[in-house]
Amino acid sequence: MDPSGDRSPAPEPLSTAERAEYERLRRLATTRHRRARNVTASVLLVLTFLLAPLAVVAAWVSSQISDTDRYVRTVAPIATEPSVRNAVTDRLTNRVVDNVDFRAFTDALQRALARTDAPPAVVDRTSLLEGPLKSALTTAVRTVVNKVVTSDQFTEAWDIANRRAHAAVVKTLTGEGNSAVQAKGDTIVLDIGTLVDNVKKRLVDEGYQKAAAIPDVDKTIPLFTTDKLDKAQGLMRLLDVVGTWLPVTTLALAALAVRTAPSHRLALMAAAIGTGVMMIALLITLAVMRRVYLDSVPANVLPADAASAIYDTFVRFLRVSTRTVLVTAVITAVAGYLYGPGRGARFVRSVSARGTGATGRALARVGVRTGATGHWLEAHRAWTTGVVIAGGALALVLWNYPTAACVALVLAIVVAVLALLGVLAAASGTEDPAPAGDQPVRPAGEL
Repeated sequence: MDPSGDRSPAPEPLSTAERAEYERLRRLATTRHRRARNVTASVLLVLTFLLAPLAVVAAWVSSQISDTDRYVRTVAPIATEPSVRNAVTDRLTNRVVDNVDFRAFTDALQRALARTDAPPAVVDRTSLLEGPLKSALTTAVRTVVNKVVTSDQFTEAWDIANRRAHAAVVKTLTGEGNSAVQAKGDTIVLDIGTLVDNVKKRLVDEGYQKAAAIPDVDKTIPLFTTDKLDKAQGLMRLLDVVGTWLPVTTLALAALAVRTAPSHRLALMAAAIGTGVMMIALLITLAVMRRVYLDSVPANVLPADAASAIYDTFVRFLRVSTRTVLVTAVITAVAGYLYGPGRGARFVRSVSARGTGATGRALARVGVRTGATGHWLEAHRAWTTGVVIAGGALALVLWNYPTAACVALVLAIVVAVLALLGVLAAASGTEDPAPAGDQPVRPAGEL
């Protein structure tokens, strides 16, 4: 005993009842903590799922507005679509022919014949020439117009017009600036004035001197009509503003959900599966909107085949982006499963480890040994694996407009690099007593 009397007595051990109560309270606190984390992660995942399709659409809209080359690549194929070329040919031909006064021509011919004392039967029947003259001129004009529309000149003029028309996207979606594509009431129209002038010049060059006197015709082609244009413009302006930050926010929410969840691996798989489902829903929505769009375009405004080609061309990059995210989500979900304790996952890991191990040991037996480097790779396998996977993810983030093929290429490179590192680790010259795939795995974040 301390003579000073200041020494505190040693705490007495907990009794059996006190120990049981302590364990009960600790389990209760742990359960409440896990429940709070699960609820928080679930809310974050729901927000991620709801924002994922909006983020894809917003990024697509932003790219169409901010990247001129991207916009030109979007609309350039329209010029080579046979259905669109036929629609343009028919529209320009009709507009040129409709501005010719055939009745005035036959009346002038009738008066001229009357002055020459032509037989009355001939004079009286000059009006019957109106139909054949219109048919002949229509055929001739269509031939000339078709030459223009199917020529390289038309394709070049289309590209030039649409490069200028990059401002059209800004005007149509935000109402700012001047461009070839304009909103007139509830109709979106494309100004083809330059093309009409070229057609008139070509007609004059072909010998139709009267074409020079044809008055200016309507130089616009309706692209589509909608009674929701004002709302669409407001929505597109909003998407333009958040086009850069919405995808970043969605990724941040997904990462935070995975970090918050008690099981990081299961949360990652849930995020990937949910995002994939939303991408499928977005593809279905685009298909439904295509049907709605085609039903809203009158046949006398634009033929159905031309309208289909225009819609498919406009949204094809959005479909590509959606499929890219879908493929990435599937790969992420499969990777999360393969990292887990499932029987199939253990089998795949075991086969991979045995394959790389056998290859590395075979190299070591023939004298190709990695020595200290191989030992280091073996000791830091988890770290190097994470670096390689993170590098693949970073490559996709930095890739300008990646496609599903790009994702597959990055995946193949990542798998190849991981296999190579496994071979180098096994070629260190030290026998591995048990393949890594046979060892029990406790995924990171699993509790």
